[in-house]
Amino acid sequence: MGDKLLKNKVISGVFWAFSERVISQGVSFVLSIILARLLMPNEYGIIALVLVFTNLANVFVSNGIGETLIQKKDADETDFSSLFYFSLTVSVGLYMMLFFLAPYIAVFYDNSELESVLRVIALIIPLSSIITIQQAYVSKKMMFKKMFFSTIGGTLASGLIGIVMAYYGYGVWSLVAQYLINAVVNTIVLFFIAQWRPKLKFSINSVKQLVGFGWKLVVANFINVFYAELRSLMIGKLYTPAALAYYNRGNQFPNLLITSIDTAVGKVLFPAMAEVNNDTAHLKNVTRRSMKVTAYIIFPLMIGLMSIAPSLIELLLTRKWMEAVPFLQICCVFWLFQPVQTANWQAIKALGRSDMIMKLEIYKKIIGVTLLLISMNISVYAIAMSNAAFAGISMLINMLPNKRLMNYSMPEQFRDLAPSLLLSLVMGGSIYTISWLSLPTIAILFLQIGCGAIIYVGASHLFKLDSYVYLLSMLSTKLRRRSNVLTSTQGIVIKKW
Repeated sequence: MGDKLLKNKVISGVFWAFSERVISQGVSFVLSIILARLLMPNEYGIIALVLVFTNLANVFVSNGIGETLIQKKDADETDFSSLFYFSLTVSVGLYMMLFFLAPYIAVFYDNSELESVLRVIALIIPLSSIITIQQAYVSKKMMFKKMFFSTIGGTLASGLIGIVMAYYGYGVWSLVAQYLINAVVNTIVLFFIAQWRPKLKFSINSVKQLVGFGWKLVVANFINVFYAELRSLMIGKLYTPAALAYYNRGNQFPNLLITSIDTAVGKVLFPAMAEVNNDTAHLKNVTRRSMKVTAYIIFPLMIGLMSIAPSLIELLLTRKWMEAVPFLQICCVFWLFQPVQTANWQAIKALGRSDMIMKLEIYKKIIGVTLLLISMNISVYAIAMSNAAFAGISMLINMLPNKRLMNYSMPEQFRDLAPSLLLSLVMGGSIYTISWLSLPTIAILFLQIGCGAIIYVGASHLFKLDSYVYLLSMLSTKLRRRSNVLTSTQGIVIKKW
C-alpha cells in the first residue's frame, strides 16, 4: 500500500474511530450521569463486582482473536470463519462456567444478589464472540464508518432503557439491562451493515496457526485485565460496594476521555503499523507522531480534570458522590501515562513480537501485584495511589524495547513529550487557583474550563508547539479538500443547469 493511500486511510479511519468514541462515550457519559443521580453508590458497586468476572472471561473471546486476523496480511474467508466458530464455542463454555460459579461468588462476597445478576449479565460473553470477528474485518479494511453506526445505536438504546428502568425503581437491574441491550443492539446492527458473514468453512490448521500467534496476546491481555480488575476484587472484598462505586466513578471521568481519544487512535494505529512493519524507520515515524499528538491532547485533559474535580463532581453528580473526588484525581495520574504506553505497545505488536508483549506484561504485573499487596490493607486511597505508581513504571518498561526494535530511545521519547507536559502543568496550576474564589460552583467550573483552554491553546500558538502545528495542518488540509469537493460539485450542477 502506497504511503499516500495509507495516510488517507489512516486519516479517514481516525476520523470515524474518533467520532465513534467521542459521540458514543459522550452520549454514554450523559446517560450515566442521569443514572448516577437516580441510583445509589451501593447499586453501582454490585454491578462493578459482577463486571469483573465478565470482563475477565471476555478476554478469551474479544482480545487476541481479532488482532490476530488484523496482523495476518493474507487472512482469508477460511481464517475468519474458522476463528468465528472457535470463538463462539469458547464463549458458550465460559458462560456456562460463570453460570455454575455464580452461587459461590455470591457467598464469597456475602451478597446474595450477585448470583442472579452475574448469571444474566454474563450473556454478554457469547454476544462479544459474535461481534469480535466482524470488528476485526471492519478494522482490517479500515471501514470504521460501519463500526460508528453499530456503537451509537447500542449506546442510545441501552442508555434510554436503563434510565427508564432506574426511574421506575429497578435499581441494579436497570444497569444490567443497559449493558445487555448495548451488546445486543451493537451486534445486530453491525451484523447487517458489515460486509462479512461467517461461511460454512472450518479449518483446524487455520485455527492452530492463528491461535499460535493470538494465544500470547490473549495471555498478555488476560494478565492486563486481571491486574486492572484485581483492585476492584480487593476493594469489594475488604471494604464495601459503596467504596468500590466511588473508586469506579472517580475512574470513569478520565477513562471516558482516554477511551475517546487514545483508544480511537490505537484502533487505527495498529492496522497502519502492521502495513509498514517491515520498514522500521517508517514505523518509528508513525509511532512518534501518534504519541506526540495523543500526549498533546491527553496531558492537558488529565491535568485540567484534576484541577476541576471538586466542582465537576458536585455539579454533575450531587454531593452524595463527593467521596469520588480524590479517586478521580489519582486516576487522572494513572491515565496520564496511557498515550506513551499505547504507542509503544502497538509498535511492538505490529512487529509481530507477541512473545515480547507477554514477557513485558508478566514483568509489569509482578511489580503491580507487589504494590497492591503492600497497599490493600492500608486504605482504598492507598490502593488507588499504588495503581498510579504502577502506570508510571509500566510506561518506562514499555519504552525500553523500542530502542532496539526501531531506534526510538527513552530520552528521545521524553523530549517529544516534555513540551506538552510542561505546558499542561502550567495550565493546571493556573486554573486550580480559580477554585479559591467565592463564586457559585457552576461559575467556578466554567471559568476553569474556559481559562484552561485559552491558556493551553494560546501558549501552543505562541510557542508553535509541533503537535499543535501538525493538528492545524491536518485540519486545514481536511477543510480545503471538503471545500474543493463542494466547489467542484457546485460547478457541475451550474454547468448542467
